[in-house]
Amino acid sequence: MTEHPVLPADESVLSTVDADELYKDSGKIRNKYYERELERLQEELVRLQMWVKEQGLRVVVCFDGRDAAGKGGTIHRITRRTSSRVVKVVALGTPTEREQSQWYFQRYVEHLPAAGEMVLFDRSWYNRAGVERVMGFCTDEEYDEFIRSVPEFERMLMRSGIILIKYWFSISDDEQESRFQKRSNDPKRRWKLSELDLEARKRWVEYSRAKDEMFKHTDTEDSPWYVIDADIKKHARLNCISHLLSQIEYEDIMPEPTELPPRQEDPSYDRPPIDGQNWVPALYGSNPTGVDRF
Repeated sequence: MTEHPVLPADESVLSTVDADELYKDSGKIRNKYYERELERLQEELVRLQMWVKEQGLRVVVCFDGRDAAGKGGTIHRITRRTSSRVVKVVALGTPTEREQSQWYFQRYVEHLPAAGEMVLFDRSWYNRAGVERVMGFCTDEEYDEFIRSVPEFERMLMRSGIILIKYWFSISDDEQESRFQKRSNDPKRRWKLSELDLEARKRWVEYSRAKDEMFKHTDTEDSPWYVIDADIKKHARLNCISHLLSQIEYEDIMPEPTELPPRQEDPSYDRPPIDGQNWVPALYGSNPTGVDRF
């Protein structure tokens, strides 16, 4: 792990647990250590969030990659303990007819962070180099213009003071097929499997070539792609979060625990009875009794 002035590597399970104990025979991290490390990293994300807000930083993180590579799951773990007022997630759908008539980057620019905000793009402007190109949703001329424009667009963002970090989630074809099959078999996740996903599966090699071409033009020295091995979800989440924390220098400004002020007391206040209120049926547990409710 990259050394960081705040994130103490010696508290990581990598430093405190032997590898034989840390990993299963399959090579996957044991769940109890995964949860312990995730909690540690999420606490650091809260510290980073506080620093971003206090310093008025503007941060953009792009999450791109294959379908079912785990981008959304990683974003969910990043935002689980943070404030949605500071760390915002942007997942844009199909562009409207009006958006299609605009400058391509315009609908993304509308979501760029103000001071004290971090924006996570769940698929970014690189849709044009991937799904739009492979599926024929853009013309060759539109693609060529994008490839020419995007390096300068990103340099413009960084010159304006935005911290830009780009992640590509890489997944093997066998692992993607396994995840697609699990989505198909699980009613709770079946909504995640779209016709577009299935069509993209048929065009695996076309997507690979499109990604290679995209990297050729956009994996630049000042705005590099960071590739996440996403075949093991838990590893991908921990690796991505720890790397993200290493990319932004922050200080620990976490306040000390707050001493709560005394609650107001007023003997003259009579609480109304609660039995006349419309309580949600207590299918689990039981509804409250007494009058000590607001």
